Amino acid sequence: MKNPLTDGRIKLRHLQCFLAIAQFGSLQKAATALSITQPAVSKTVAELEGLLGVALFERGRGGATPTRQAQWFLPHASACLNALQTGVNALARTSGHAPGFINLGILPTLAAACLPPVAAQLRRQWPAVSLRVVTGTNKELTAKLKAGEVEVALCRSSDPELMAGLSFEYLCGEPLVAVVRADHPLLRAPLAIAAGLRDYPVLLPPPGTVIRQSADRLLAAAGATPLQAHIELLSVSAGKALTLENDAVWFVPRGTVAHDLADGSLTCLPLASAGAEEPVGLALRIDAPQAPVLRALLEAMRTFLRRAGSS
Repeated sequence: MKNPLTDGRIKLRHLQCFLAIAQFGSLQKAATALSITQPAVSKTVAELEGLLGVALFERGRGGATPTRQAQWFLPHASACLNALQTGVNALARTSGHAPGFINLGILPTLAAACLPPVAAQLRRQWPAVSLRVVTGTNKELTAKLKAGEVEVALCRSSDPELMAGLSFEYLCGEPLVAVVRADHPLLRAPLAIAAGLRDYPVLLPPPGTVIRQSADRLLAAAGATPLQAHIELLSVSAGKALTLENDAVWFVPRGTVAHDLADGSLTCLPLASAGAEEPVGLALRIDAPQAPVLRALLEAMRTFLRRAGSS
């Protein structure tokens, strides 16, 4: 019996197509991500199913759902592409023909504080390596990590289902705080903050994110729920602009606004934050090899986050 892998019938495009459909749950979205047509995606995955002798996806109006066989195959396909990319990057770095890349996934609320020192340290050690940064929610980052699109994700610990196949190294706990501009009216009535929150725009992370759960707990503990209206966002620049330029109350990880708190442009509201601290750390694929440049990036992030956690 011929082996479809060793006799060359399974191609790189088959694995790329399979992983894209698994990530996006849709043939159309996979086609867009791969810059090909949907019929081409459908044909490619059908070829792979024929070569493997199993159905990989159940198609329906809701999209494409991986079968049990696909779930078994997924980590191996991902590891295959990741190992190939690691080899290409290593060859590029040693041959001098190309600078090489390393891909970092990071939560947008962590990026502003973490990236400057981490990127500087990596550049000192690996000046020819380019750093590609991808931001997203915890769910998006873990999906990209499993698909081999990033080598490491700086994120928050999540539910076990999302973390399957991944390791998580805890580095620090980051509290969630409610911040306002320095001359906000709520600062003049600290005993009435819970009731006063209903009178001002509140900026919250989107539902389903780890920090939204913390924000909801903080609001409930303060007796400030339900809110009449709020704005949902993850953008740090938008959150900062809305908070500094009007009367918004922004629920945000403290490290994200550390510089603004230090210079006095933003101030924390005196809300009890017990239970609003989230574990921050490094997520990696369990089966992925660690190239020297990846180990250097990991050490740079460990150094920064441990200092941040102790300050």
